[in-house]
Amino acid sequence: MSNFRLGVQKKEFLITAEVAPPKGGNPARMLTMAKTLQGRVHAVNVTDGSRAVLRMSSLAAAVILWHHGIEPIYQIACRDRNRIGLQADLMGAHALGIRNVLALTGDPVKAGDHVDAKAVFDLESVRLLKVISKLNQGLDLNGKPLPDEPLDLFPGAAVDPQSKSWSGLQRRFEQKVAAGAQFFQSQLITDFDRLEKFMKTIAAGVDQPILAGIFLLKSAKNAHFINRYVPGVNIPEAIIERLAKAKEPLQEGMKIAAEQVLLAKDLCQGVHLMAVKREDLIAPILDMAGILPVLS
Repeated sequence: MSNFRLGVQKKEFLITAEVAPPKGGNPARMLTMAKTLQGRVHAVNVTDGSRAVLRMSSLAAAVILWHHGIEPIYQIACRDRNRIGLQADLMGAHALGIRNVLALTGDPVKAGDHVDAKAVFDLESVRLLKVISKLNQGLDLNGKPLPDEPLDLFPGAAVDPQSKSWSGLQRRFEQKVAAGAQFFQSQLITDFDRLEKFMKTIAAGVDQPILAGIFLLKSAKNAHFINRYVPGVNIPEAIIERLAKAKEPLQEGMKIAAEQVLLAKDLCQGVHLMAVKREDLIAPILDMAGILPVLS
């Protein structure tokens, strides 16, 4: 059984982090960054065309990590594949040893670097979770048996506790639970009062772990960029001002992230750390927060 899946079953405080696949054919930098996470996280997410920006296949990148002893969470988005392609990639992932899967709808094409590309969106995340459940039962989306054995994937989903629509958030969360999501990773969290309300109301009584998204802000400029270009994110002015006044903004950003890890630790069952192009700083952030290494 995978380290991450075992951690979920044991109800451990879960730690995951995120790496982006290379933009090209050489995975060396991705591997270098991912290796800094070994022993500090339960698993490493491999993004699938995040923000609709072209990168190496998340499946290929996940397999590369797996072959180097790093447990991946394979992200698969509905934007670029129809139901045939999605099922085919999930079967391929299973055959190659990948078990953890994060089912995503995907960011809109207009947000990325190929704005003239044709989006597919044949399915969305809830229906993709249902597909994974069927494949695990040995059936395809049409209910026809898989003659070459069922899959054994461990599916998860995204959640945004800071969503403006509370009723919409509750409906989608409940749909994803019913569709078979075994864990949830949240979008970037800045409003921990909102996270607490989500945990005490919508997520109350749900056994699946919620991992709060913690993002390393490198500077006030970085925070302004995220507010402008990342949908649904609103970094408070107090945090931006704190970064702007700091003599060493990167160190201040690390300190903020460590503080947020501790806030999340009191509210939910894990954290999902994002440090774009500085994944090597995730272990030091965990040290600052007093989070011990993960036992394998």
